[in-house]
Amino acid sequence: MRQPGILAVGVLLLVIALIGAIGLARPARAQDGGHGQGHGERHDWYRALEQPGTGLSCCNGRRSTTDGRVEGDCRPTRAFLGEDGQWRTMIDGRWQVVPPHAVLDPALNREPLHAHVCASLAGLIYCFLPGSPGG
Repeated sequence: MRQPGILAVGVLLLVIALIGAIGLARPARAQDGGHGQGHGERHDWYRALEQPGTGLSCCNGRRSTTDGRVEGDCRPTRAFLGEDGQWRTMIDGRWQVVPPHAVLDPALNREPLHAHVCASLAGLIYCFLPGSPGG
């Protein structure tokens, strides 16, 4: 004989698992590394990051004259470490190899679940901040 309490707990656990799976399945914002996507929310942090070996800022953020938002070249993105030991990151919807001189210390990442890239419109990478695997 089944007890109603056990059935209710089972259904509740199933609902919680489904909600968690739906949350994980949602695409991350700016996962294509589109120029300017997600920059405004992180501008102050990006502005503090420096290009390795130069002391120059990774960020060229500026306020848009049309709507007042902060735009710039840094943004969250997807990335992975290839079998060859080189990082690859998504920039404007395309995978691109990250030059080793542009890789920052992962300890600087305030959002370690996501990688971040600072790159020009032409795809020149100034800085890259690794995230967790698959981030």
